[in-house]
Order: sequence, then C-alpha cells, then structure tokens
Amino acid sequence: MTTECRLLDLGFLGYAEALALQTDLVERRARGEAPDTLLLVEHPPVVTLGRRAKREDLADPGCPVFEIARGGEATYHGPGQLVGYPILKLDERRIGLHGYLRALEETLIRTLADFGIEGSRREGLTGAWVGPRKIASIGVAVRRWVSYHGFGLNVKTEPAAFSRIRPCGLDPCVMTSMTAQAGREVCMADVKARVAARFAEVLGLDLVPGAAPAAPVPSTP
Repeated sequence: MTTECRLLDLGFLGYAEALALQTDLVERRARGEAPDTLLLVEHPPVVTLGRRAKREDLADPGCPVFEIARGGEATYHGPGQLVGYPILKLDERRIGLHGYLRALEETLIRTLADFGIEGSRREGLTGAWVGPRKIASIGVAVRRWVSYHGFGLNVKTEPAAFSRIRPCGLDPCVMTSMTAQAGREVCMADVKARVAARFAEVLGLDLVPGAAPAAPVPSTP
C-alpha cells in the first residue's frame, strides 16, 4: 500500500467545476488510474444540500444551490472558508467510514490547536466545535470505496453568510470562525499549510504537491 497522496491547491474555484473534478478523480482513483488526492479550495457563495437536507432549511440563499450525494444537511460554502475534498481509496487504507469521519475531525481539531484554538467533538454531531459554537462541517460520500466531498473549515467566514440556511439543521448563530475565536485575522495560506500537514499526520500519508488538472466541463446541477 502506497502512502503517497497528491496535494492540489485549487485556489478560488466555482463549486460546479470543483464537483466535476471530484467526480472525475473518484472514477479514475477507483480504476487505479490516479493517486489518492487532497483538494483544497475556496468557493464563491454556494449552498449544498446533502441527503438529509430539507428544503425548509433554506431561507433566501441568494446564491446557487446544489443537491449532492454527501451525507448531512444544508451547508454554506463561500469566501473565507477552506474546503477540503479528500479523494481516498478507503479499503486500501483499511479504514471504515466511521473511522474516516473521526480522522477528519481529528485533522481539524489539531489544526485549530496550531492556532491556539481549542476544538472538540460533540456526541452525535459530526464536525469540529469550539465550546457551543460550530467551526467546521463535515459531509462525505463514498463510491466504490473512494471517498469524496469532505469538510469546510471557517477561517474568516462572515457570520451573516450562514443566515441563508439552517446549517446542518442548526440555528445559524451557532456558527463561528477561526478569526472570531482567535480574536485576530487568521491567514488562509497558513491554515492551508497546517490542514495539509495535520491531514497527512492523522491519515499516515506522504503529501506530494501537484499541479491541478483542468476540470471537466460541469453538468447542470
């Protein structure tokens, strides 16, 4: 089993383009034509609805809405939020879905600690928390034992952005960010570096930076 995992920083990319790239990489990884890959990206404002989402969780999103295959409910992505999409062959890693979710939580909690923020888990609520406030959301899907979708870590996301929805079925005011919790501006580039390092540490991977391939043409949501 190789421990190598490609790291692709997509910068600022539309959700449809990133989803098309994920879908392509999942199929290629399942066929053994591509390595495990961690995609890091910021999106323009978008709302995604997981398999348990309810339309009543949408207030007035005022931005594109995508119904997708991941678990969970409604989630907002936008500027100031770091989104990670790990494309991993879970059976080769000998890790089940529950263990994988816990590994993503641990990655985020260790990242928060690097910035002096004490993160934690909450029983029955997947994600990362700081006291009673939610700072990161997790929602994944698995196809042919390859993971996709992933996590959204609020680095300096504007709190008002979450008023568009009931995030993960919760009151919007429960959401917070690293900048709010640290009481200072947190640099996105620094967070990317720490997330990548902690992800590799927790999953036992050797990250190799790579150039992002051209995304396939996205289909209409």
